[in-house]
Amino acid sequence: MEVKVDQKDNLVTLIVEGRVDTTTAPDLEKSIQDNCKEDTNLVLDFTAVEYISSAALRVLLSTTKRLKEKGSMVIKNPNDVVMEIFEVTGFLDILTIER
Repeated sequence: MEVKVDQKDNLVTLIVEGRVDTTTAPDLEKSIQDNCKEDTNLVLDFTAVEYISSAALRVLLSTTKRLKEKGSMVIKNPNDVVMEIFEVTGFLDILTIER
């Protein structure tokens, strides 16, 4: 997995590529923590994400909760495989997703 950062004021875009699984989810979490304050509007560009595991879902859930008060989180461009994972797990109701 690779994460590229684009930051403009309180808008942070993390462009995520590859698989976000048990091995790489901690790296995604660290990238989010290093680049996002509580008032950050976070965009996770998932265009190049091939797969996400339950470890990745945990990171997304904790980030959504942390940013809920003053910031926001949007996941953009997930592929059909990732969308199916969101659907099966009920995360479509929890996350803000733009396709």
